[in-house]
Formats: sequence, C-alpha cells, structure tokens
Amino acid sequence: MKRFFDVFLALVLLPVALLLCGIACIAIRLETPGSPLFLQTRVGRNMKKFTLWKLRSMATGTKSVGSHEIGGAHVTKIGRIIRRLKIDELPQIINVLLGDMSFVGPRPCLVTQTELIAERERRDVFKVRPGITGPAQVLGIDMSTPKLLAETDATYIKTQSFGKDMKLIAQTALGAGQGDAAKSL
Repeated sequence: MKRFFDVFLALVLLPVALLLCGIACIAIRLETPGSPLFLQTRVGRNMKKFTLWKLRSMATGTKSVGSHEIGGAHVTKIGRIIRRLKIDELPQIINVLLGDMSFVGPRPCLVTQTELIAERERRDVFKVRPGITGPAQVLGIDMSTPKLLAETDATYIKTQSFGKDMKLIAQTALGAGQGDAAKSL
C-alpha cells in the first residue's frame, strides 16, 4: 500500500516539481557555474547504495559530507531560498519512482557516516526505504546526533501508519523542520 501511494503521489506531483525544478535550475546556473543537479551516493533499504538526486544549493566543489559538517558559508544565495522552501529536495521524486526512496521514512545517510550506519543497523532501520521527509526532519534532528537519529527512525518504523505519514507530509509542506544544519557552523 505504501509503495502504491508513493508512486501515485510522485506522478501527481511530477508536473509541478518539474516546473519548479526547471526554474530553480536556471536560477542556480545564473548564480554559479556547474551543474544545477547534485548527485550523491547514499545508503538505502537493505544497506543498498543508490544515487540521491537534489538541486545543488552549495558552491561547486563543496566537500561531500553531511550539511552539519559544512556550515552556511558554502550555501549560495539561491541555495538558501530553495533549501528554506525545500525545493532542493524535489528531484528525489525520481528516487521515489525508481523505488530507492519513499516520501516518508528515515533520511538516507552518506556512506561515510559509519557511526550512524552502525546505530541504524543495530535498530533494523535499513529494512525500510529511506524517505524525503520523516519524523526526525520535522523534529529538527539531523545526522550530527547519530544515536538519537537512529532511535527516532526505529520508533517511526515500529509505529508507522498511513495517517502518521500523511501528518508528516503535511507538517513538512507547512514548514516544520525548517532548521538547516548547514547554517549552524
């Protein structure tokens, strides 16, 4: 049922997402050189690696680490806007259609985040598809606190339901989880 809903919602949102991404891509390219898309290897369901799609919100050449390790100085002017509006996440609809992700679930971690991977592995978090949003994002928990994040992810998995997923999607769309780890350094 969850997979059916993910594909249905992805197809419904795709036309608007393509339009917004197209406008954002033009704005990104006008501000900075390089591809407006940002592709990064992440760890997904069953610890399978996949390529996550995002709009680039940071300067070209920024290290490929968690945003909590970067700091706000690397975020571009357009990047601040698309991050605040969460437009940078829209290309992940492709990941949903490919089956790598769900709309709601634990955020996929980087392959270099070994402490988080170990904490999630201990709690069977990798048995579900990662999500574009989830309870940790709404609560403002980022990957800088691996144990708390893994515990929050595990609790979500044990108690997930269609209704809770709808609430998390609505909370995200209405601005919950506005905290951006990149601006804290």
